[in-house]
Amino acid sequence: MPNRLNGEIKLKIKMTKKKPTTLGELKKQGYVSKSIKDEVRDNLIKKIKAKENAFPGILGYEDSVIPDTERALLSRHNILFLGLRGQAKTRMARQMIQLLDEYIPVVAGSEINDDPLQPISRYAIDLIAEKGDNTPINWLHSSQRYGEKLATPDVSVADLIGDIDPIKAANLKLSFADERVLHYGIIPRSNRSIFVINELPDLQARIQVSLFNILEEGDLQIRGFKLRLPLDVLFVFTANPEDYTNRGSIVTPLKDRIESQILTHYPKSIETALAITEQEANIYPEQAKRVTISDLIKRLIEQVSFEARGSELVDKKSGVSARLTIAAFENAVSAAERRAIINDESTTQVWLSDLVGIIPSITGKIELVYEGEQEGPYQVAFNLLEKATRTLFGQYFPNPDTLKKKRGKEISPEDTPYKAITRWFDSGKNLAVFLETKDEDKVQLLYKVDGLHALVKKHYKSANEKESALLMEFVLHGLASYSLISKKVLDGKIEFKDLMGSMLNIGNQDFEGEFDEEG
Repeated sequence: MPNRLNGEIKLKIKMTKKKPTTLGELKKQGYVSKSIKDEVRDNLIKKIKAKENAFPGILGYEDSVIPDTERALLSRHNILFLGLRGQAKTRMARQMIQLLDEYIPVVAGSEINDDPLQPISRYAIDLIAEKGDNTPINWLHSSQRYGEKLATPDVSVADLIGDIDPIKAANLKLSFADERVLHYGIIPRSNRSIFVINELPDLQARIQVSLFNILEEGDLQIRGFKLRLPLDVLFVFTANPEDYTNRGSIVTPLKDRIESQILTHYPKSIETALAITEQEANIYPEQAKRVTISDLIKRLIEQVSFEARGSELVDKKSGVSARLTIAAFENAVSAAERRAIINDESTTQVWLSDLVGIIPSITGKIELVYEGEQEGPYQVAFNLLEKATRTLFGQYFPNPDTLKKKRGKEISPEDTPYKAITRWFDSGKNLAVFLETKDEDKVQLLYKVDGLHALVKKHYKSANEKESALLMEFVLHGLASYSLISKKVLDGKIEFKDLMGSMLNIGNQDFEGEFDEEG
């Protein structure tokens, strides 16, 4: 019994150490007010000293954007992230929540998160004057200290800053000249918080002007009211350079008041892009069990984005988001899964023929220039996939163009590793690979082509049967991309033929995509 009583006493003592609930208790505890920018700065310094990553999961920015952002936060700056779509601008802003204290005290009932020791609203000032140390306080969690607004042309000053509330005036029987009839907008309500405005140039110029005083002087002007309301907000803005010419611009005085402008960018290497896609792709466990995806296929999908960013048919101002490869990766796995379900196969791998299924992931993620529109989005998508195949083929097998340049026009058979394969097609044979073919049937089809397996084994001796078969298929697609054989994507199948025979039968237009020498 005594032990039980001791336990209850200890529990009660522990419970009395709860967070203060009144202003008096808060003062006794020795709480010191701190601005949000100082708060973020102090917590960032702790993370840097502890060698912790302040922005986990943000890949490719370790030596560029993240150091720039940390410098800006240490300088207590408002930030503008400037970059094309899909460059993790909003994600960077949202992760700044991790740099906030877990809880802060606010005056209970305050609409703008008033600091009990430094109140700024009429409500909080009057309440503290009335109740003194008995003023009730609440504790606000860091997750509630983040506000975000997507800038659209219909956003008004009332939305962001506030307006007079006639209903409040009537209920409280107050004059419109009384400060208490004001209805605060989203920015005042984000006091002592991080506030993000996405796509800043989309805001009308007059709305941008309304932000001047908030950023610089801390004044609020609402319907003739000029309040000295020193809001404590860390502003983060995002913008796309395209917006400066197509939809709007950031007015110069506002841009001047944003202390740090940080340029974001796309992954600079395939390795970084692979890591991002691997991290972000949403693959269900049952898909992962059923479908394997090789490093070759992963690299091929990533290369599509790199080709798109350099293509003359794609609008470079718009950019090519990392979402393209993430969606393409998911579609590639789903294409293989669908085929396995149809054929009642317990396991399978993603074949190159499955990449026909990623075309919808490409067409919706690229903006085309006039010439690209003339080609059509589907044809451009096929061409990008073909160019990606061509680029990667030279990294896995001897580059046909390099062989020609080294040996000149006269190439002896022993110097041409693809001769046996092209001769097989030149003899009038062709290979039709249906998109829903069973794995074992596809392997048998690939072995029919003379020299194909021997070529793969020569360069990849340790490859197992599944890997060899994938590489064999890759060789056919690669040779087609270099115009050594012909490839046509028809309804439900991919057909490989000799190049000359295909050219003679070019009148047959019943296919969806045809790849020529230019890819």
